[in-house]
Amino acid sequence: MIHIKEVAKQTDITVRTLRYYDQIGLLTAPAKTEGGHRLYSEEELRKLQYIQFLKGMGYSLQDIKDMLLGSDWDWLASLQNQLVCIMEEQQRLKQIESSLRELINGIIVEGGDERAAVQKLIRLSHQHKKRVPGFKESLFNEREIQLLEKVPKMNGEDPDSMEWIALLGQLKQHMKDGPDSPKVQNIIRRMLEKQAEEFKDEDEFIDKLWESRKSPKQSEMLGLYPIEKEVLEFMEQAYDIYMASFQETTKKGRES
Repeated sequence: MIHIKEVAKQTDITVRTLRYYDQIGLLTAPAKTEGGHRLYSEEELRKLQYIQFLKGMGYSLQDIKDMLLGSDWDWLASLQNQLVCIMEEQQRLKQIESSLRELINGIIVEGGDERAAVQKLIRLSHQHKKRVPGFKESLFNEREIQLLEKVPKMNGEDPDSMEWIALLGQLKQHMKDGPDSPKVQNIIRRMLEKQAEEFKDEDEFIDKLWESRKSPKQSEMLGLYPIEKEVLEFMEQAYDIYMASFQETTKKGRES
């Protein structure tokens, strides 16, 4: 017979938990010391292994009790049902994970303004329920729809999405400096570099996407994170300045 404290030490299960299992009739100690401490045999230790194993698969203590003590328990049906429950829970947790990433990235884009991020994501969620089937297909052809999958996502954890989100957040923070400021121009330069990396020779697609982005309705119908009109106009101004400077530099280089 093994003392309850030794059982707790061997199994990493607290004495308090072992006492609770005894109280609910899940794992009853067959004997006690003169001082009233519970004693367990090898049979109870094996049963305890069963209990921990089944707990690890998500079963409740009541279910485990029925499984171990009941003679008519349908193990196969129970395991299949438990698998369905676990898969549904995984899906729910995956959705929560996605929402958390969206909110974290939204706060980055909004320069730390969590209220603005929450409000935009709520609006985007409501818009998702109203989304018209075939709307995406009305704006883009089949190949362009495939390109849309490469557009950075607010719930993305890939390096490209994270950098786009950081660049947009930095751009919003430096709007007060003006579209021609060195910091803003460096951000635009990096954005164009990333655009070329992902969408080389896809100018027509980029133009369509930008026009959709400038339309709040189209943007939300496509599931894109809302960006204020003034931010988009600022980006266009900064882009025009960058391109004018780039063309002038290129022209001087050719002349020299």
